[in-house]
Amino acid sequence: MREYDLIVIGFGKAGKTLAARQAAAGKKVVLIEKSSAMYGGTCINIACIPTKTMLVAAEKGLGFDEVMAQRSAVVSRLNKKNYAAVSGTADVIDARARFVSNKVVEVSAGADTELLTAAAIVINTGAVPVIPDIPGLAGSAYAYDSTGIQGLSSRPGRLGIIGGGHIGLEFAGIFNKLGTEVTVFVNGPGILRGTEPEIADLAYSYMKEDGIRFELDSAVASVEDSRGAAVLSTNKGDFTFDAVLYAVGRRPNIDGLGLEATDIELTDSGAIKTDRFLQTAVPGVFAAGDVNGGLQFTYISLDDFRIINAYLSRAGQGGQTYSLADRKNIPTATFITPPLAHIGLTEAQAQGQGLDYRTKTLPVASMPRAHVNNDLRGMFKAIISRGDGRILGATLFGSQAHELINLIKMAMDNNIPAEYLASQVFTHPTMAENFNDLFAA
Repeated sequence: MREYDLIVIGFGKAGKTLAARQAAAGKKVVLIEKSSAMYGGTCINIACIPTKTMLVAAEKGLGFDEVMAQRSAVVSRLNKKNYAAVSGTADVIDARARFVSNKVVEVSAGADTELLTAAAIVINTGAVPVIPDIPGLAGSAYAYDSTGIQGLSSRPGRLGIIGGGHIGLEFAGIFNKLGTEVTVFVNGPGILRGTEPEIADLAYSYMKEDGIRFELDSAVASVEDSRGAAVLSTNKGDFTFDAVLYAVGRRPNIDGLGLEATDIELTDSGAIKTDRFLQTAVPGVFAAGDVNGGLQFTYISLDDFRIINAYLSRAGQGGQTYSLADRKNIPTATFITPPLAHIGLTEAQAQGQGLDYRTKTLPVASMPRAHVNNDLRGMFKAIISRGDGRILGATLFGSQAHELINLIKMAMDNNIPAEYLASQVFTHPTMAENFNDLFAA
């Protein structure tokens, strides 16, 4: 049995960063990844980076083959970069990992197996797409999850998307720009649930203007392959597509980890249960990233790294200084056109909490930079406490929203009142300068 100071299972954002940092500090570290195609984790190889690369390339007017070639080039480059960043100081093993007891992990590659143990073990295996329980879907030759759809060799003429959430809408926008006829099936009255209603309505109208078709309040009853295509039977009738994407959520990836051989506990949703330091029920075993049931964002996984790294580095040196209890004001971004970003409370949430607040909305069409950009679509909305002027929340729907939301996070984290942004001196013409009006009394 080989002994290490730290075993990391999974090459995701938290795992790779932790492995590199702890190895650089002199610890004996091993990182186990079952597929070399996943060096760097989900974001770099099959999610954030490749999809945004596809979106940018499509917006430039590139054809399908050029878009996919650019996607592959970026992924390959970052995959190799991430491997090099870790392999220089830590061991990297291409194998499957399975717990055989609380602190013993079996790694297997083909017929070769080996047992590893360590004082600290981090599970960073991410999440996998949920497959809807729709007869015929799993066996369809034309149905794909968010990973599979990126491996198409040719552009589908007709694409059906099951699910109107963030992933589904982002792919709808990408393939629409590539010239595909896109239809989105939503099991509800609208898209972007939980978003400010007036902004969700705007997003819906813009996507329809761009040529994306929606079937709201629709339920897909079955999928059947017929004559080189997939036929979706729904309560709205039958629809035929060259490809079908199902995007109804992702679940923690714990399959095959052998957790039943340990004292590690799971939540009701199947995630690995942790404490505020991301430690499981087994002392010294941690769960980071999507597998622990938290928000499924790369930057959350990076913050998980900070928590675990601080815990491991400060043991016996004054105790822990950072935990989940310190995490607050998480921004989100959805890369539709224009991009949509949010932080904090919506107006409905503020009202539900009985808070004394005011709101301010600002159409993008009123912003000078929007006219320079020739992109007048969108709206900004802020929720502000009447008592002390604190920013309670904001939703930005417009050019650069995904960047601007980070400025609001810094203000909220540091209790900077809205009036500061209202009187701040910003460069002109920029989208940021509109905070002068958005946060004004």
